[in-house]
Amino acid sequence: MKNIVVIGGGTGIFTVLSGLKKYPVNLSAIISMADDGGSTKILREEFGVLPPGSIRPALVALSDSSESLANLFNYRFSQGNLKNHNFGNLLITALSQMYGDFEKAIAEAGKLLNIKGKVIPSTLDSARLFAQLENGKIIKGETNIDIPKHNSKLKIENVFLKPKCKINKQASQTITKANLIIIGPGDLYTSIIPNLLVKQIPQAIQKSRAKKIYICNLMTKLGETNNFSGKDFVETIEKYLGKNVLNYVIFNNKKPSKARVIKYEKEKAGFVEYNKKDFENKNFQTIEANFLRNRGFIRHCPEKLAKTIMKILFDES
Repeated sequence: MKNIVVIGGGTGIFTVLSGLKKYPVNLSAIISMADDGGSTKILREEFGVLPPGSIRPALVALSDSSESLANLFNYRFSQGNLKNHNFGNLLITALSQMYGDFEKAIAEAGKLLNIKGKVIPSTLDSARLFAQLENGKIIKGETNIDIPKHNSKLKIENVFLKPKCKINKQASQTITKANLIIIGPGDLYTSIIPNLLVKQIPQAIQKSRAKKIYICNLMTKLGETNNFSGKDFVETIEKYLGKNVLNYVIFNNKKPSKARVIKYEKEKAGFVEYNKKDFENKNFQTIEANFLRNRGFIRHCPEKLAKTIMKILFDES
């Protein structure tokens, strides 16, 4: 079977994984370890574990178990000392304490959920994400970048991890064996790029013989990608991954209805526009289609994305 690697974090790659798990492929998710908010923050500080909150959505996405068990993993306590903790986060933390091994904990949680694939931390080193804004101010912590307390109109100039961390050996081996590598979609600076800040991950992707795809976001996000165009997203990925690495970039060309956009406009998010002419001299191929879910939140349709990805995987041209 062909090997597909999806790199990212959060709800963005949940969509990709949930669509691809229905196909006969070896599927692996390489997940950012920068999360430090909410339940994860408390568990990191009290138990010294790597962030379980980043791992949990990928496990649930790949689950082939009952819907009840998947929902249990996402269950958030609403009162008492466990208020705001996810059951899945607590379980992964408990397994990590039992085995003294975060990767073993993920594997055991994966068995409970009967996942179709592997979930792999990008690094096993503990680090924090920092962002430098256009005015020179440094923002510490993924959650403070994700939910800005500073002037959210300020552009992010650069992001970095402290201390620097090295690639997880399992992640390195998985990238090397890949036939297809997918980056995104997801929060650009807090879910995707933290993976590319890990030492040797960009180089491993560059050296891999796999086809490389970037899936551009559908909407911008306040404080991270204000007013970003498709060109801005691609250029930012290339800043941290390297130029002439991507083979394909996937864009959605279907605008959501005004009714669906209203909620996002209140959060100062906008639909990502792109101009195909911006990519005429690039070495990658752009793929444009309606990848929008038909209803609900403005997200990619898992089935539409998976179908296109599988075509790329088996295209011999």
